[in-house]
Amino acid sequence: MTNRALPILTAVSAAALLSACAVGPKAPDAALPPAASGAFIGGQSAAISPQAARDDWWRLFNDPVLDGLIVQALAENNELEAAAANLRAVRASLSEARSGRLPSTQISAAAQRSRASAAVTPGVPAGENAPEVDTFDAGLDVSYEIDLFGRVGSAIRATRADADAAAAALDVVRVTVAAETARAYADTCAANAQIAVAERTLSLQNDTARLTQNLLDQGAGNGLDLARARSAAASTQAALPPLRAQRDAALFRLATLTGVTPAQASAAARDCATIPTVTQPIPVGDGAALLARRPDVRQAERRLAASAARVNVATAALYPSISLGGSIGSTALDSSDLGQNGNTRFSFGPLISWSFPNIAVARARIAAAGANTDAALATFDQTVLTALQETETALSAYANELDRRTSLRQARDQAANAARLSRLRFDAGVDSFLSVLDAERTLAGAESALAASEAQVATYQIGLFKALAGSWSETSSPTA
Repeated sequence: MTNRALPILTAVSAAALLSACAVGPKAPDAALPPAASGAFIGGQSAAISPQAARDDWWRLFNDPVLDGLIVQALAENNELEAAAANLRAVRASLSEARSGRLPSTQISAAAQRSRASAAVTPGVPAGENAPEVDTFDAGLDVSYEIDLFGRVGSAIRATRADADAAAAALDVVRVTVAAETARAYADTCAANAQIAVAERTLSLQNDTARLTQNLLDQGAGNGLDLARARSAAASTQAALPPLRAQRDAALFRLATLTGVTPAQASAAARDCATIPTVTQPIPVGDGAALLARRPDVRQAERRLAASAARVNVATAALYPSISLGGSIGSTALDSSDLGQNGNTRFSFGPLISWSFPNIAVARARIAAAGANTDAALATFDQTVLTALQETETALSAYANELDRRTSLRQARDQAANAARLSRLRFDAGVDSFLSVLDAERTLAGAESALAASEAQVATYQIGLFKALAGSWSETSSPTA
């Protein structure tokens, strides 16, 4: 080794040791609020369990049809496919960023025929052309950027955080698709259940109208009672078309979520008349477990990390860029002479570039990146608060709807008993027919309110599962 080469190798070794050093600020602390790790306020209800929340939450409904629909939606939903494609694109960008750690190489080959001007070519008589010359060249160029100030490393960290955020975004879509599929199925079943209640009520009211007509024909009734009976039946009949429209809308929404056309919607869901309901206490865990599960919180944290890394990328622009380059090749006047000893060429040396006159531009970019980081930190904090708020709201709504359903069941039972007694009293000639109609109208309203509450309970249960971020990971999918 010559003494001339020692300074160059020493400089290269020092640059390699410092290449991991990054400039710029550290990422801001994405700390969770202390209160987020405790038990939920709404976790005191008997319908709630402090056990860890389940990823396969839909199995708590114990409904094979729902299980199959969730599997189909997670496999066929187009929004999920788009989110997965976006994740693949971001991961490809990560591979591109990682290539900055590798030297770049270029192979070149050229053949050129040229003729210089006679005015600048010695030995060429005036008025004659200079001779034509053929030149052949082949070579290999290699360059490597020494990441002395961490620009490449920070860019890789930023892109890696982008990939993590895209993966979290996919999980957000997965949570939404699973919850909305269950909601559409529950809405379909609920509409069918309400249709069944309305049809039973209509059948009862039609029987009452026929009885009233018979009494009128026998001279024991009156036209006013008949008009009232027919009016009640017509009102119930008018309630059926909107309910059928609600069922169809929910069924078509379910078809879209599962990746099929409305004409291909699930026949089992179309015929479902029992609202899916979880009868056991729902496991919810605590706040710390929630925030670890919520993919939107993870997505916000990764976006914050990416923004902080880009501050370092912008800061590195304040410092010189150092590259090592080398080239080896052969240049000859005849292609057969390429590679001959006398025709070999090479070059090696560092390249330092520094755009310090444009330092104002670099500082402006640093300020913009810092502002983006502040925004990402605020977004993270807000995402955490929103996650807690959504879960507490879902817990409260579910617990209170359970109490409401209990009261509505009692009201329905009492209304049914009142309708039975009212008809017995009318048959015995003690009460007027108006009492019978009023009791049946009250019973119909109580039945309808109870059916709506049953549907609301299922909706709130699914909303709670969505807030708890069930089905957020690849391994928790039903096909895993």
